[in-house]
Amino acid sequence: MKPELRRVGSLQSPVVVIDDFSGAAEEAALLADSLAPFPPIGRDSYYPGVRRIIERSDEAANAYVERLCEDAAQFIAGAFDVDGFDLLEASFSMVSARPDQLRPAQRAPHFDSTDPRYFAVLHYLRVPQGTGTAFYRQRATGIEQVTEANISRFVTTAERDAAMLPAGSGYIHGSDPYFEQIGAVEGIVDRLVIYQGSLLHSGIIPPGMTFSADPREGRLTANIFVRGH
Repeated sequence: MKPELRRVGSLQSPVVVIDDFSGAAEEAALLADSLAPFPPIGRDSYYPGVRRIIERSDEAANAYVERLCEDAAQFIAGAFDVDGFDLLEASFSMVSARPDQLRPAQRAPHFDSTDPRYFAVLHYLRVPQGTGTAFYRQRATGIEQVTEANISRFVTTAERDAAMLPAGSGYIHGSDPYFEQIGAVEGIVDRLVIYQGSLLHSGIIPPGMTFSADPREGRLTANIFVRGH
């Protein structure tokens, strides 16, 4: 493993990046293959694609998740000052929505939770060149991390700005008039990224990417959410 602690934005929020994390990324990807096809996600989700929740009954895939969490525990504890964490949800996920299919909310950065101890653990399994994860600041408000105190201001501003985007504008790439990119992590096979779900973030999705829902062809990641305590 090759761990690195990065910091993004004016808040200097920690982002953990670990290369060569498992040494077995393709084995994990084969588990995803065995669970395909993945079901589509409901319209209430920001995720622009398909996702297969990993259940305890998915014995091999669940064992992979538990092992990943055990191996990541020391890095979560060290970077975010928590004694432990609870696994909330794990899935194999694929960005499959083409740029012209996105709803307005999917064209902008988003957050997963206002809880500062809600962490996203992202394992890149099969990733096309030029993809990754980027972090953002909302220009009008200066918000980088969404909290219970600022969520109303963030949402009101984001909805106003989304209405200004031209139809079919696609995925955000770099900065735009409404959001400033404050950090980015390149998607590399077997790279693990850990960050607070309250940070504004978005996938880096190049326009020429293959938007396949087949894990053998498209952008495949394992997306795991935990809550620290």
